[in-house]
Amino acid sequence: MNLKKFFLAFFLMFLSSPSPLYAEDSVINDQNMEFNFYTGMFDFSDDGKRSVLIGFQHQNENLNRDTFLGNFSPITGALLTADNAGYIYTGVQAQYKFGALNVIPSFTPGLYHEGNGKDLGHMLEFKSEVQLSLDLSKTSELGLSYNHISNASLGDKNPGANSYMFNFLKNF
Repeated sequence: MNLKKFFLAFFLMFLSSPSPLYAEDSVINDQNMEFNFYTGMFDFSDDGKRSVLIGFQHQNENLNRDTFLGNFSPITGALLTADNAGYIYTGVQAQYKFGALNVIPSFTPGLYHEGNGKDLGHMLEFKSEVQLSLDLSKTSELGLSYNHISNASLGDKNPGANSYMFNFLKNF
């Protein structure tokens, strides 16, 4: 099975199956599911290995928690590059609202597959990201994000990858 078919199967399975993570005493309101669809440039700082990317990310707003550090929630997602490199991840994000502007930092460990793209040195990689988005309506946002993926020196090499993305976030 090639990597594109794997991601498509993962995405369809993810959307269609109930998750035990969401099992609570009350019925979940489907209007609290946020999807982030994005595209951009993977590893824009490496002339030899830069590649176009597409991805999606899911957040269940029923799992948000307000803390003294801000509003935190779990996220899960995947990205695929034009060079068949892929990254499947899950982690946590914070959200800080300043009127219509949202600042969203996140940290997500995940599994990386190099495909024909850049060798990042290890299968386990860590993505640190910051996203700025603007509320377009009550249920949608438009944003720009930057991330760095690195293996934290777990592998023999750790070249890392810097990427930027344009995001469209929609609540369903």
